[in-house]
Amino acid sequence: MKTGFCLVVLMVVCSAPAHAHHVLGRPSYSLNEDSTTPPSMQVETQIGDYYVTYMVFPAFPSPNQPGRVNLYASRIDNGAPFDGEVAFKVRDDSLFNDDEELLGVQLPDDNVFRQGFEFREAGNFIVRAEFEAGGEPYRIDFPLQIGEPARWGPLGLTVAAIMLALITVNLVQRKRLVSDKIRSGRQDRAG
Repeated sequence: MKTGFCLVVLMVVCSAPAHAHHVLGRPSYSLNEDSTTPPSMQVETQIGDYYVTYMVFPAFPSPNQPGRVNLYASRIDNGAPFDGEVAFKVRDDSLFNDDEELLGVQLPDDNVFRQGFEFREAGNFIVRAEFEAGGEPYRIDFPLQIGEPARWGPLGLTVAAIMLALITVNLVQRKRLVSDKIRSGRQDRAG
């Protein structure tokens, strides 16, 4: 018994340490600064004859920081990847803004369309990926938030304005009621 235990301990101590060459199944030499960063958004959708997946990297894009959009498109019927060009455009996500700016036009790289971006200011944007297949146009819009979210968005400001109006009306009505009671009290004493 003692010799078996000693033999196992000797084998564990003398065995060579194993060095990991891969992280999550990928060779370590192919990793870069955002390889292990999860995307901020991953959406899968069907549009027309295509199944589309897009992701935004890094997880929390900031102003003056490079980021990228990855888009995969494959046919629903046979799974064949789209092999044309995809144009990426961006616009500010405000109610009355229709001004689009072209980010770039990309060809597939291992069936992935990769578009880099870098925004100077924080804000909410809409990214549009456009391509044409079989004579039909395809457009996919998705939101992109750069920087910290606004503390008070349009909905928050609306709710705050309504609450302020209700409080103001309540205070004015109270003041009016108190004034009416004082007047009626004075009239009762005088009368």
